[in-house]
Amino acid sequence: MQNWIIVLLRNVILFFLTLGIMRIIGRGNISKVTPFKFVSYIVIGIMVSLISLRLITNFAFAFVALGVWVLFSLVLDYLSVKSKWVHDFVNGRETVLIKDGKVMEENLMEARYTGEELLRELRAKNAFNLADVEFAVMETTGDINVLLKSDKKPITPKDLGKQVAPCSQPETVILDGNILDESLLNRGLSRQWLKAELSNAGVSLDNVFIAQVDSSGDLFIDIFDDAIQVTQPKVKEMLYANISKAQADILSFSLETGDLETRKMYLNNANKLKKVMDDLEPYLLH
Repeated sequence: MQNWIIVLLRNVILFFLTLGIMRIIGRGNISKVTPFKFVSYIVIGIMVSLISLRLITNFAFAFVALGVWVLFSLVLDYLSVKSKWVHDFVNGRETVLIKDGKVMEENLMEARYTGEELLRELRAKNAFNLADVEFAVMETTGDINVLLKSDKKPITPKDLGKQVAPCSQPETVILDGNILDESLLNRGLSRQWLKAELSNAGVSLDNVFIAQVDSSGDLFIDIFDDAIQVTQPKVKEMLYANISKAQADILSFSLETGDLETRKMYLNNANKLKKVMDDLEPYLLH
């Protein structure tokens, strides 16, 4: 067999072997892994490269060494899940950098962080003023998570005593001009509904790059031609507006009629619709 065929087959096998190894032990963002895992990935990659380039002549020894690194990485991952002690020994522990608004200088030195580096990381978390920070911790991946003081946190609907509709993951129903039927079924929608919405928006299917449906049924459309502005459908707002109009019409009827019983009926129904509007407002307008 010719040498180039041997090289080709060996590298194809190593390619899929490496892919399988990374699928098993390499789940997650590489920038979020611990230093030990990062070193493990590098060692495995170097071993595969050496085998691929035939810089290691004894392939049996090479695959034994590769197998040891892969096997031990898997074993340590399993033991880390089962034992907090093993997890802390392999991956390290988080380091508190700021506690009760005060910088922990000893922990900062232990993490080999300068004051400027700490301020830079805080700015990356939108904490530009050190006095606004209540708590900051360095995770084992090197990331820094920040907790702002109570009076510096952004106001939420809960703080204002308002209810908001629960949100779920939007479904992508069109991608590159192709309708994704499975996503439509997940929302209980059909192609006919989708085509009708596109028609109402004045957009053709072949000009749609991405279209998504959120949990409330609103369709967001992004088209290939960025110069064209697409009016996004407002299903919730339109529904609330129709209910509000019906309530106003009934209230108007009550003022126009001279019959007391009829007026009482209109007012009663108008009050019921007003209660429905109040109940639906957090879900339709927020």
